[in-house]
This record gives sequence, C-alpha cells and structure tokens, in this order.
Amino acid sequence: MSLDVVTSASEEQVRRDDRAHVFHSWSAQALIDPLPIASAQGSYFTDYAGKRYLDFSSQLVNVNIGYQHPKLVAAIQEQAARLTTISPAFANDARSEAARLIAEVAPGDLNRVFFTNGGAEANENAIRMARLHTGRHKVLAAYRSYHGATAGSIALTGDPRRWPSEPGMPGVVRYWGPYLYRSAFHATTEEEESQRALQHLRDLLMVEGPHTVAAIILETVVGTNGILVPPPGYLAGVREICDEHGIVMIADEVMAGFARCGEWFAVDHWGVTPDLITFAKGVNSGYVPLGGVVISERVAQTFDSRPFPGGLTYSGHPLACASAVASIEVFREEGIVEHARALGADVIGPGLRELADRHPSVGDVRGLGAFWAVELVRDRTTREPLVPFNAGGADAKPMNDFAAACKERGLWPFTHFNRTHVVPPCTTTADEVREGLAILDEALEVADRHYTGADA
Repeated sequence: MSLDVVTSASEEQVRRDDRAHVFHSWSAQALIDPLPIASAQGSYFTDYAGKRYLDFSSQLVNVNIGYQHPKLVAAIQEQAARLTTISPAFANDARSEAARLIAEVAPGDLNRVFFTNGGAEANENAIRMARLHTGRHKVLAAYRSYHGATAGSIALTGDPRRWPSEPGMPGVVRYWGPYLYRSAFHATTEEEESQRALQHLRDLLMVEGPHTVAAIILETVVGTNGILVPPPGYLAGVREICDEHGIVMIADEVMAGFARCGEWFAVDHWGVTPDLITFAKGVNSGYVPLGGVVISERVAQTFDSRPFPGGLTYSGHPLACASAVASIEVFREEGIVEHARALGADVIGPGLRELADRHPSVGDVRGLGAFWAVELVRDRTTREPLVPFNAGGADAKPMNDFAAACKERGLWPFTHFNRTHVVPPCTTTADEVREGLAILDEALEVADRHYTGADA
C-alpha cells in the first residue's frame, strides 16, 4: 500500500493558518510564501496540486533514508504503543540500543553517547565537554562553517548567519579551513593546501597560546558552506596538532555522517579518530528530532566521578531512539552506506563532471557519496562567483532564477550563495539521480546566460 497520501486539510487552510500563526526561521515573515506539502515517498515530495518534486536537497540534507520508510514508521508506531516518553534519568531499551549501535559504528574508542534534540545542542554540549575536560576556554572554529543556531553554536558558526547574534560566546577564535578552489593560502595543489592550512593552525595556536585552547571544531566535510572535502593529510594533521597540545578534536558530522559521505562517519574516509563526534540529521533522517555527541573514553572518564553539568528533558527520547535503532538496521540490511558511496563514484561525480564540460558557468565540482557541490561562476579564469558573497535582493537574482528553473521542472535544489548542492536521499536510485541531473542540465542554461568570461 502506498504511503503517499493527501492530508485532510485543504491547501487554502494550510496557507491561511501558516500565514496567520507560524513564525518561520531565517525569514522576513512578510516576504515568504511557503509551499504547502501534502505527502512524500522515497526521494520525492508532493504538493497539493499533485506536482512531485525530486528532492536534491534531502530537505535540510537530513532525509538520508528517504521519506516514509516503512520500517522506521513501524518502529515509531510500535514504540509509541509501548512507551512514549521517559525521563533521561531512567534506563530505557530504545535509548540503550540506539547508543550501543551508534557506538558500534563510531571509530576508535568513541563508545559513549550523550543524546540531544538536534545538531546545535550536540555542538553546544561538545564544547562544554571539551572545556571541562581540558580546563581551558578557547575554541578554534572555521570561517566557512555552520554549527547551529543556539547561543553557543551560532557563535561557533563562521558564516554570516552569526552576524546578527554578535557579540556571542567568548573564546571563539576563527581560522581558515582548506578550500583549494578559493585558497586562502595561495595553494595550487591539494598537498600545498593541506600543508599550508595546517601551518596556519599552528601559527594561530602559537599566538593564541595552545595551553588556552580547549578544542578545534570542524565539519569533517563542510556542508552548507560549500561541500568542502578536506585534502589528503589535513584531518590527520589536525589530529596530530591536537595530540601535541592536549586539545580536543571535535568533528561536526551533523550533516556529513550516517552514509552521507559514503561512510558511517565521514572521518572514516581518512581513517582519523576525533575525541568527540557530533551527529543528528541522518541518524534517523529527521523522522523524530534527535542528535548527540559520541564521546571517547578519555573524555568520558573526566565525568566518571564528576557530574556533567548539562542535560535536556528529551535527551534520548524513546520515540527518537526507536527510530534511530530501526534506521541503523535499515542502513545495514539495505547497504545504504555502500549505495551512497557508489552513487558518488559512479553516478553523481561523473554526471556533474559531464555537466561542467557543457556549461561554462560551472566553475568547480566536488564531493563524496551523496554530498556534492556545483560552484557557479561568471568567469572560469577569474573564478568570479555567479553572485556576490551573501548576496540578497537583485544581486541574488541569477541564483534565484536558476533555482526557479529547477523547481519548475520538478527538481527541488539546495542552493547557497553561488552554489547548488546535489544532496539527494542516500537511498535515491541511479536512475532517479540521472533524472535530476538532466533537469540540472536544463536549469544551468539559466546560469550560463550570466557568464561573461572570454571563453563564453
């Protein structure tokens, strides 16, 4: 039986109540008109007019297992019938099993799990753990990053979303992460970019005082700010720096984890073990809010006889944990990690490189697994972005027009600044990806109209 059903409320009622009562995030309320969605199934969602959209955004890059997976739906229903909620102070089978399974797929000795409601709270608590573990207060965080919107995590965030919340949490020190296409270090090869980015960290630590630094936090593969895949040797170099100075290495895998990069955790691609991993999103594809911190034994032991001063009413909520257990089982039974890896290597990567050959506005293509970015430019030689950094209003029109062309053709894109990200559910079939790439091919003609390079 299809789960792709229409809700009982009319589109007009949904729109009316939304406009009257819902306060939307990251938006000027009078300038938006959210599209009402009636249903979803697999890699598609459907509006009230019956138009289906192939989701190349995985909503907020979190629907890794696709919409309405019957085993996840059943797990939530079964748990709700048995025990809907219980305080974190009690032990619970869904919570214990979820923690065990997450620890089982985590690298090294990351064997304990502190559950949160989402990624922002995971990063917030990871910083607290690092500061208490080291007795230090500074945290190094990258400019091109997003770590969440709570008070601490927005202070860690490097992109413009933090600006309205400043001044924020003290002790955050900014650094430039590797990004060869727009290198802050004038590098021309991945090896140079890795070496110079690591030297940059060492130079920062020298002038900040490594004995004052509690943690270096990084998105293993930077998400919203560009799908920036670290060059070989970079993560290992960060690990070495942290070991040398007693600094906690925090890998934010809220977006990059749970098959998104073709591994359980993206760090596995480089064989590096951080001290803390933060997760959310793909652990259960957002079916019920859930996040957490996976903690190494060394850090966990700090709190063996000393209370950890933090907690959440819904930490390890049974419905969320039951869905995580079912999700991890589905990942294993259906080979989703391996499927995402193959999608990237055999379908998405080659397909995007073919688009780059046909469209002058494509400046760079990069990614892993089901986690890719297409960077759009006005000039391939100068690498001038299709739209300016943090563009708004008329300046953002070329990207807005590109996104509109995708949606008109039944593809829902993920766009940010001058990029479109190709981040479908990790369960998306090769044929569905090809369907989406064909639509991208047509929509990129809109971007090509703005190309001004001599090779046009």
